Amino acid sequence: MKPESVIKIFKETDALLEGHFILSSGLHSPVYLQCAMALQSPKIAEQFAQAIADKFRGDKIETVAAPAIGGLIIGYEVARQLGARFIWTEREHGQMTLRRGFTLRKGERVLVVEDVITTGGSTRETIEALIAYGAQVVAAASIIDRSAGKADVGVMRFSLATLDVPAVAPHQCEACARGEIANKPGSRTTSAKP
Repeated sequence: MKPESVIKIFKETDALLEGHFILSSGLHSPVYLQCAMALQSPKIAEQFAQAIADKFRGDKIETVAAPAIGGLIIGYEVARQLGARFIWTEREHGQMTLRRGFTLRKGERVLVVEDVITTGGSTRETIEALIAYGAQVVAAASIIDRSAGKADVGVMRFSLATLDVPAVAPHQCEACARGEIANKPGSRTTSAKP
């Protein structure tokens, strides 16, 4: 799947928003990727997942893991495409961990899948949690890398499309300096005045 096709799908499904946004990392950006809008279509989720799975078919992936909640749909579908098991990490007392009875064998080959990578924080925390349980994290993958390749998650990383979109601290945000209200789309929509 070509990067231009991924971006086109995001635009057509209103999953690529432009304005003044607060990202889950707390950084501000003029672009927000609302993957849920694209992934509400099982056909689109399948297309993205097949392209990611194709990259890792020869890597003997036993398990696909994703950070909740953003990586759940795409992670599950990549696991299905690879014929692998699917598990996820979630925060407990502020720390990413395995819950719900999930376990890993020592050396189990795991691919970490996320919808969008900005700073790589959630992916990195997921990788650390999996390694703590004995897994061998083979690589990480995402639909979109909005860090322009700068996010370091500690393992090889692959994305279907890469964007170079600024993400800055609120005190460095030009939109905040102009007095524009920042919105936080996602599961809970909120606004913050600069």
